[in-house]
Amino acid sequence: MTSSISLLFGVHAHQPIGNFPEVIVDAHERCYKPFLHTLYRYPDFRFAVHFSGWLLDFLFEHYPQDMALLREMVKRGQIELFGAGDTEPVLAVIPERDRIGQIRTFSTRLKKKLGQQPQGAWLTERVWESTVIPALANCGIRYVIVDDYHFICAGKQKSELNGYFTTEEDHQTLDLFPISEELRYRLPFSPAQEAIAYIESLVDQADTGVASHQPATVYFDDIEKFGIWPETYQWVYERGWLEQFIQGVLASPHIRLQHYRDYHASEKTRGIIYLPTTSYIEMNEWTLPAGPAHIYADLVQQAKSAGSYAHSKSFLRGGIWKNFLSRYPESNWMHKRMLSLSARYAELPAKQRTEAMRQCLYASQANDAYWHGLFGGLYLPHLRRAIYNNLVELEALLDQCAPRTPQYQEDTDLDGTEEIYLQNGNVQAVLKLDGSASICELDAYKLRHNFADTLTRQVEHYYRKIRLNSGENPTHDQSGIASAHDRVSFKHEISPADLEPDLYPQHLFIDRLNSTPLHYQLQPATREREIVFQAKAGTGLVRKCFQISGNQLQVIYKCASGMTGYMQTEINLAMPSCDGPGGRYVRNGTILSGFGNTIELDDLTALVLEDDTLGGSLSLNITPAAECHASPHFTVSQSEGGFEKIMQAVKLRLTWPITIHEQLITLQFDKKNR
Repeated sequence: MTSSISLLFGVHAHQPIGNFPEVIVDAHERCYKPFLHTLYRYPDFRFAVHFSGWLLDFLFEHYPQDMALLREMVKRGQIELFGAGDTEPVLAVIPERDRIGQIRTFSTRLKKKLGQQPQGAWLTERVWESTVIPALANCGIRYVIVDDYHFICAGKQKSELNGYFTTEEDHQTLDLFPISEELRYRLPFSPAQEAIAYIESLVDQADTGVASHQPATVYFDDIEKFGIWPETYQWVYERGWLEQFIQGVLASPHIRLQHYRDYHASEKTRGIIYLPTTSYIEMNEWTLPAGPAHIYADLVQQAKSAGSYAHSKSFLRGGIWKNFLSRYPESNWMHKRMLSLSARYAELPAKQRTEAMRQCLYASQANDAYWHGLFGGLYLPHLRRAIYNNLVELEALLDQCAPRTPQYQEDTDLDGTEEIYLQNGNVQAVLKLDGSASICELDAYKLRHNFADTLTRQVEHYYRKIRLNSGENPTHDQSGIASAHDRVSFKHEISPADLEPDLYPQHLFIDRLNSTPLHYQLQPATREREIVFQAKAGTGLVRKCFQISGNQLQVIYKCASGMTGYMQTEINLAMPSCDGPGGRYVRNGTILSGFGNTIELDDLTALVLEDDTLGGSLSLNITPAAECHASPHFTVSQSEGGFEKIMQAVKLRLTWPITIHEQLITLQFDKKNR
């Protein structure tokens, strides 16, 4: 038996690129600052920390004194810095060349700002695929941390997970530390003395197999749990949990605080291991569509009720992180556009690649907007907008060096349906050749914005919880506080209608003739920068033509003589201000309302959508006049703060009689003069 156990303690700090500055300021005041200031008073409490690159830059710019404190803690040997991809990408879903570039960029940043070259790395969302090993090893990373669940799925017993293991890929080796799930759920939610007693209890359970081995238990999780999650600021700081925990650990004769690097240097590997492709347990459920997620969750609950879950959970495995790309078309589209632009960047001669291009590329690989779990992620328009801001800017920069043709076709998102691109350097429209003749991406390069960046409402697994729950939190151990994973709360009132899925993608220019969807066929164009479609409608034909000129997109409808009834087109516009105060409808110089309201307009010929967040406006012109119904489009999301409704788009429905044989709709994109 050993008389002590090494505690390897680490925290991960991250904010999504594109997050609101006030959110980061609040996070600093309630979490980053008090955490660092508390730990500073205890120099013997050694720990590891990872700050994602964008957040680290923000903190250095806005809080230099606190960052000076961080630098001093690194210098005096209290903190071990962990590396990662610079913008917090999921390494497994970006190209190998970008993995290496991202890791090296961040390691260089840490050395320059804080004076330490990292030996360990944080894996975003602990997403593990063996393909990431060579890039990490080639960048000087010697070890990473992943969940103990990863090891259990590979056949290990928990009693064996008290050190690090070694894996390899393509003759490159990497060592792996298992994060304790028990500690993840106990810290900081259970009372400090209970958490310490649990760590001490591991001494008697340690079975290293070799007498000379020092056992270790590993904690590495989001620092935001220490102040930002519900109730945690009061619990961790005002009620003193963190200081109680630090003092208790330092006073314990059975707990030995060590840095990962020191433990790694003094101990030998526990042996070779090959981990399956996976992430942490909760992710297994989040990645699944609602139906399979219901089945998976029910199986897990059955196993827990039967008392068999601890032994069977490695066999009750759900999806993998990449399922988000097949589950959400919007995520997949962003990802494939990013891959395409990454390839174009790599193909440029080295002397033409600029730092601005590289920064845009790496920023477009930030993970947050590509997935959705407990946190809003993909459902948050401002996070997707940050991705598109960088994709659109990168594309414009690449076009300056290697111009594209004005029109071309490809299956960008690998869904079996080609898209047709139409661009002139100012505006780009991408249309799906699926019969809808709708626009799935509409870029204004000067505004760095994709006006088609919205989200189609689909059924989510957590809808079941919304329908069944009245909003009360479940009971929990009153000696501690509930984790955000266990809470059920509502930020907004949600009706059954809010949970109804959309029947079609929320694109631009979705057409109906007398309430019946039209099915278009691509036709030969007669001029450059023009795309023409035609649809049969009874005995007549509807011709639909897209043209771009300058900073305008024009859509022209022509209906054959003798047809009767009404045409309607639906235009879903991603306006960055959403239902906030920065967006408004303006007609003839008069403000009508904000985007969060519904408006009805007869005989509309012109409408301006002004958006302060966008830094510009979109002008809608219609000739001849048409009826207009404008309304907000919402989705229902879950977050650590509760279930909420989030506005995704402005939905414009334009209606006109077919007796008008030619209808012209123009969208003009203007940047505000500053």
